[in-house]
Amino acid sequence: MATGKAKKKDKLRHAEYYDFQAIQDKLYADSNKGKVFKHLVEIIALPENIRLAYRNIKKNHGSTTPGTDGKTITELSALSDEQLICAIQRKLNWYVPQSVRRVEIPKGNDSMKKRPLGIPTIMDRLIQQCVLQVMEPICEAKFHDHSYGFRPNRNQQHAIAQVHKNMQRSNLHYVVDCSGQAFL
Repeated sequence: MATGKAKKKDKLRHAEYYDFQAIQDKLYADSNKGKVFKHLVEIIALPENIRLAYRNIKKNHGSTTPGTDGKTITELSALSDEQLICAIQRKLNWYVPQSVRRVEIPKGNDSMKKRPLGIPTIMDRLIQQCVLQVMEPICEAKFHDHSYGFRPNRNQQHAIAQVHKNMQRSNLHYVVDCSGQAFL
């Protein structure tokens, strides 16, 4: 399994290969300057973005899991590059996601507890990835530097390291971990 640095490097390399990195960099810079974005569907529908989204979906282990339509990445692989791009661009005109297949999977290390997982169709996953690749740089520019939850290339170790750094700078020595649940 790839490390965080390797994943970040692969993501950057793939975006550069599909000529989409410069677009993402511009979206980030414009967002950082406070630009109000309009007509993002035009960027979402760019062939470069669709190709990159396909690459990212294809390398994901879940790409072989069928959604409610029973299709996997294998069916999309049968399409030519042009056919795939046209199909996604057509769907983006009036996009309505299909229903999601719900399955129960083990929750963490406790195999007795289960959590629900929604599995969208492969076309929905591809369209969602196209949207993500455009929205992520715009949103990342707005997020606080010390926000670590559900963000690319950030994790709990980064948050803990920041807490340690802040404690050392402030000459603090204790951390109190408590929950208000017991008082309810």
